[in-house]
Amino acid sequence: MVSSNVDKTRFRPPDKLNVTMEHRTFQPWLNCVVPATCVSSSSGSGSAGEVDKHQQSKDSVFFRDGKRRIDFVLSYVDDRDGERKQERRREYEANLQKAGLELETEDKSVSDDRKTYFVKIHAPWEVLATYADVLKIKVPFKENDIPVHQDIPMDWLFTPFRLPDHVMNPEPDYFTSPFNKGKIDFFLIDDKETFFPPSVRNRIVYYILARCPYHKTDREDKKGIKRLLNNGTYGSAFPLHDSRYWKPSRDSNSESERFNLYKHWAQFFSFFKEQPLNLIRKYYGEKIGIYFAWLGFYTEMLFFAAVVGLICFLYGLFTFDDNVWSKEICSEEIGGNIIMCPLCDKKCGYWKLNSTCNSSWQSHMFDNVGTVFFAIFMGIWVTLFLEFWKRRQARLEYEWDLVDFEEEQQQLQLRPEYETKCTSRRLNRVTQEMEPYLPVTSQCARTFLSGATVIFWISLIIACIIGVIAYRLAVYAAFASIMKDSPTNNIHMVGSLITPQLATSVTASCINFVIIMILNLMYERVAIWITDMEIPKTHLEYENKLTVKMFLFQFVNYYSSCFYVAFFKGKFVGHPGDYIYMFGWSKLRNEECDPGGCLIELTTQLVIVMSGKQVWGNVQEALVPWVMNRWGSRKARSHPESRYSRWEQDHDLQNFGHLGLFYEYLEMVIQFGFITLFVASFPLAPLLALLNNIIEVRVDAWKFTTQFRRPVASKAHSIGAWQEILNGVAVLSVVTNAFIVAFTSDMIPRLVYMYAYSNDLSMKGYINNSLSVFNISGFSEDNRPDDGESPGWFNSSVITTCRYRDYRYPSGHEKEYSHTMQFWHILAAKLAFIIIMEHVAFMVKFFVAWMIPDVPSEVKARIKRERYLIQEYLHNYEVEKLKIQLSQRSDDCCCTPMIYPDISRHVVLSECL
Repeated sequence: MVSSNVDKTRFRPPDKLNVTMEHRTFQPWLNCVVPATCVSSSSGSGSAGEVDKHQQSKDSVFFRDGKRRIDFVLSYVDDRDGERKQERRREYEANLQKAGLELETEDKSVSDDRKTYFVKIHAPWEVLATYADVLKIKVPFKENDIPVHQDIPMDWLFTPFRLPDHVMNPEPDYFTSPFNKGKIDFFLIDDKETFFPPSVRNRIVYYILARCPYHKTDREDKKGIKRLLNNGTYGSAFPLHDSRYWKPSRDSNSESERFNLYKHWAQFFSFFKEQPLNLIRKYYGEKIGIYFAWLGFYTEMLFFAAVVGLICFLYGLFTFDDNVWSKEICSEEIGGNIIMCPLCDKKCGYWKLNSTCNSSWQSHMFDNVGTVFFAIFMGIWVTLFLEFWKRRQARLEYEWDLVDFEEEQQQLQLRPEYETKCTSRRLNRVTQEMEPYLPVTSQCARTFLSGATVIFWISLIIACIIGVIAYRLAVYAAFASIMKDSPTNNIHMVGSLITPQLATSVTASCINFVIIMILNLMYERVAIWITDMEIPKTHLEYENKLTVKMFLFQFVNYYSSCFYVAFFKGKFVGHPGDYIYMFGWSKLRNEECDPGGCLIELTTQLVIVMSGKQVWGNVQEALVPWVMNRWGSRKARSHPESRYSRWEQDHDLQNFGHLGLFYEYLEMVIQFGFITLFVASFPLAPLLALLNNIIEVRVDAWKFTTQFRRPVASKAHSIGAWQEILNGVAVLSVVTNAFIVAFTSDMIPRLVYMYAYSNDLSMKGYINNSLSVFNISGFSEDNRPDDGESPGWFNSSVITTCRYRDYRYPSGHEKEYSHTMQFWHILAAKLAFIIIMEHVAFMVKFFVAWMIPDVPSEVKARIKRERYLIQEYLHNYEVEKLKIQLSQRSDDCCCTPMIYPDISRHVVLSECL
């Protein structure tokens, strides 16, 4: 319960209840009511060159008076020909003062570079209260009285992973209600200066900055800090960090939350500790807090997938002795006597099956019974992950006062760019106010152009993939010619580990990765340009449109090569004497899978692209901001005697743009696709993702805390459009893994052979059964190997046939080279497996989703309790206020008004407070 002394400091005399609501002026450019009394007359934007900078702490986040907090900072450099910019700044800052903000300018003479002016902005109480009412910011009105039950079995085991309670829970748990300026006494206000935390303050100030005009004409009002930043009027705009990250602030009035975040969260050696999500939310806002909550939860769930994947991999590793088909391939009696047909025209010779011995053993590590189990397990895991995240998200929504926060509220907050570019106006039927809108004809034209651009760039990606495929076909012949006798003849370092197939696959994967990285740089600019061209109405709509475009680009870019290896390579090759060529007319023959199968090549492709992306991403995220910050602050470091102020320190840091969080989500969602879409080919993918994410959490924390300016706090009650994308990837993953097991893996052909064609239910004879026979004399001149390409042991007069991977009738049969009945049996088994696996996986998914409610019962109870208390307390508050007003006006009547039931004043006030 709230202590009595708090009650006394909060409650004000009745005669002052409505003073703040009487004198108001209406500013149309702010679309809201602004108090006239908050205009600053004492600060202004005059020169600060005469102020001794040494008298103020370098970590100060206050004005020169040491009382008014700096909520935002603008910086600019005077240009020689900057009269127009000066006029814009003069008018803009004057309008900011009219809006109630207080300004204080630091002259360039006291900055370290002697060039930069800093305009410090403070929002007084009246402005904060007005806009907190407009933005419906929730504030506490009563301490939470619901007991928390946390009876965790063996709780002491988790002690090493926990952080101190003051870090995990920096604020008490309150019931909250949207702020109402007309009911100031209803809320728990101890001190007006600290009632709104810095994250809320900078959010309110930025709301004003984004809508304040800097030039008015008859046609339009030019407004918004974003346009001023784009045209160079101001160099930067940012809220301040509260201290240096490596030591707490000297000022006792300033928090040191940045230092606490760095100490308990951003250091790598804290990787096993929980994240202080409440402190992150308090310092950076809900939107960034939700991201780190999601990333931490995703990493925790990856642990279970990584353990099961490792067990499946170890199963394949320890069952080598049961791998009969690899023994047959490697034996001299079987694999050494099977002569295989050339894998390319002219430059490829005949080869013995036992030359693929190593790749066969490697393939078994990933292509075994455990593969099927792991594919089904991941289908269930992804459902559990998404469902449990919904519950975790619902809990955070309640704890962070986001239950009643809906995106519809943001629809009223139009993007400044939309208001500027849409000159047409129409009446809003809901608000009955004129609002800007984009005509239907313009909207259709922009949408059409956007769609055409997306299709063009996706076609460009596919063209690049086709180019890589052409490289694979062309280079394979060269590798095969070099390694025709033995890999050890020309490559002594790695010996027999390298085969033409492996060399081609590795080099092609590396080239494909380089192309992916180059195209990514182009995609970002194109996607942003397309989205800007569409002129989305709100920030939420802008982010959602950009999210869909970027993910579509990245999906095709990263996954297309894996889809090719998994579902196209080796599937359309024809047979000796009637091969299928790329585009039908080229001389590039389609690739075949070696007897070990294409699964090992898919594994290679996945490892190179996924690992390369993760390593490059972490290095880039950590190294680039650090290098740029070191370069930007080089002058300040060379003058240790200078006073390096808080705003100058933050000015030299990197700017965290409005798309910064977007790229973080995109990186993790692409990784999510790798570990779900193709996990049947590489059970260790979740383990690699887990190790990467453990580093990713701390790298992101270090980057946010030390290398970036403090971003403007913003609200978000979910991960937005990424939730639907994850759901789509989860559904698609069931299909892709079923097809990988059926068509890329050799699991189904082996099972069909063992149960339908083997005499003793064993795999003996499987290799001979899976290879068809071709008469060498049937080769045309274009397919026949050139003289000298075949190895020395090949004698055409003795060896008259060669083998190839397929199920076809031999030469001389009445159905010569057509598919055998076993081929159709295997195809039917593959299709049946796909149908059964998909139905089983989807049934389990839907059952699990049905069994697990999206919102925990405890959270539902707390939400109902809070809504009940708000109604009850507001009712009692209004009754008591009315009774006080009536008692003051009734000079002649001493009786208690009976309009409402008689309620004890003491009880009502104590309950309200």
